[in-house]
Amino acid sequence: MEFRQIEYFVTVAEVLNFGRAAEQLGIGQPGVSQQIARLERELGVLLFDRSARAIRLTEAGQRFLPAARAVLTSVEAARSAATGTPTRTLRLGTSTGLGERLETVVAELSAQGLHVELVSTSTRARLDRVRGGQLDAAFVRGVDEAAGLEFLPVWEDDLLIALPKATAPDDEIGLHDLRELPLRITERRTNPSLVDLVMSACAAAGFEPVIGPRSGSLQDTQAAIGAGSPSWTVIYESHARLLREGRVVFRRPRPRLALTTSLAVPAGTTIGGDLAVLLAACRKASDQFE
Repeated sequence: MEFRQIEYFVTVAEVLNFGRAAEQLGIGQPGVSQQIARLERELGVLLFDRSARAIRLTEAGQRFLPAARAVLTSVEAARSAATGTPTRTLRLGTSTGLGERLETVVAELSAQGLHVELVSTSTRARLDRVRGGQLDAAFVRGVDEAAGLEFLPVWEDDLLIALPKATAPDDEIGLHDLRELPLRITERRTNPSLVDLVMSACAAAGFEPVIGPRSGSLQDTQAAIGAGSPSWTVIYESHARLLREGRVVFRRPRPRLALTTSLAVPAGTTIGGDLAVLLAACRKASDQFE
């Protein structure tokens, strides 16, 4: 059994696709397939079920995966001991708009000797990867229940209103005052928690917002708000702190709009070790906003 065979197996097990695994490893797909086949012959078991369009781990593969990961971890620890680099890696799923808070969390983890591997993808993909063991934890908003996972609240994310500077008030703005302006917001399927929060708040304020044109990114939306006809959107305060106000300015809404950010972890996870370090880093990031 060769180290590269174990490395190839773990990579394929995490992405469940030989082509994508080969891309991550920087080698050709035939080489990955050949080494996995040799590993299976040596072990005398099939590690992957290749009978369907999408491959999946067999029962033997599921049993072998934790041990294979342990081998990779041990080798990395030995390499780190020799080079003096951090010995532990925390694989952390991230969400859009974490802004300064994410910077603080990563800095705190690095100070504690952790190498942080950030993975940005959709909420569903983040939850699936935590459940499947490809991520140690993931930031999510507006989710507090999912099979095989636990959710640990870490802070409240306030939302600000982004408006053209020429028409914005000097301080807070009531949602009812926005009733005549088109709302530029992402599609619900992209961020259901955010969209539901904003639409419910508008309904409570007595109106249904007119949905304006959608842009491909927040940067494009800001540019459209600043240069086009008056419109508005929402932005997480933690992200707004990193942006320069120009033609677009940020104002607090009345009433307050906020979503809970939680860490998704595998069900039954004990709060200790690296998870305890991560939670402490999140507390520090939260305290900076008090």
